Amino acid sequence: MLDPVQIDTLHLALGALSGVLVGFTLGLVGGGGSILAVPLMVYLVGVQSPHVAIGTSAFAVAVNAATGLVQHARAHNVKWRCGAVYAASGILGAFLGSTLGKAIDGQKLLFLFALVMIAVGVLMIRGRRNQGEPGAQCNRENAPKVVTFGLGTGVFSGFFGIGGGFLIVPGLVASTSMPMINAVGTSLVAVTAFGLTTALNYAASGLVDWLLAAVFIAGGIIGGVGGTMAARRLSGAGALTTVFAGLIFVVAAYMLWKSGTSL
Repeated sequence: MLDPVQIDTLHLALGALSGVLVGFTLGLVGGGGSILAVPLMVYLVGVQSPHVAIGTSAFAVAVNAATGLVQHARAHNVKWRCGAVYAASGILGAFLGSTLGKAIDGQKLLFLFALVMIAVGVLMIRGRRNQGEPGAQCNRENAPKVVTFGLGTGVFSGFFGIGGGFLIVPGLVASTSMPMINAVGTSLVAVTAFGLTTALNYAASGLVDWLLAAVFIAGGIIGGVGGTMAARRLSGAGALTTVFAGLIFVVAAYMLWKSGTSL
């Protein structure tokens, strides 16, 4: 595999392609697509260190989430108070989780990551039917629940270097009863905060490749536009989600095999 400090033009191109793939899947089927960022960094781009792959992916996911946040904010889908409370508690969790992740052997981390991918695939297939309450807000009564969910998902996001939107969205719905569209928009506040916290923690240890992150982000923007256009033209969102979950299972199985044989 490629040494993280010796990335040439070919591997930068592969990094951009990885960004396109992640951005496209996010635009096509919604949250969960960013979980493919780490395996693409490791197995397609060829980044040798799983920790560099995680740190770089965390930064790229954070920037892409911030871009999505601007769009949702314009559509008035973001409940800023809830997002701020959730993100504030989760930042501590993301710092703790990313610190723990750096201390764990890279191949073991990939093995655990693959197991998480399988769980994500199951959650995506099951779907979420809770429509929520349009007037839901964060208040003194539900604040403890919001803080608890934020802390827990922050640890998870930081540990694996992923956005964690697939957990943040149901966490917001469960703690505040807000509608799904508001939970999706508000979750991007936390995804951005968690990703930046994780990336900065990894960067402090020299575990972020900034150039690779830049081309990944650029590819993600292009892929996101294409995925959104495709989603508008295609019907059967449930079928698309099932197909994407199947892709996650395949990638997870490959990661379990590769990382398992290296333990």
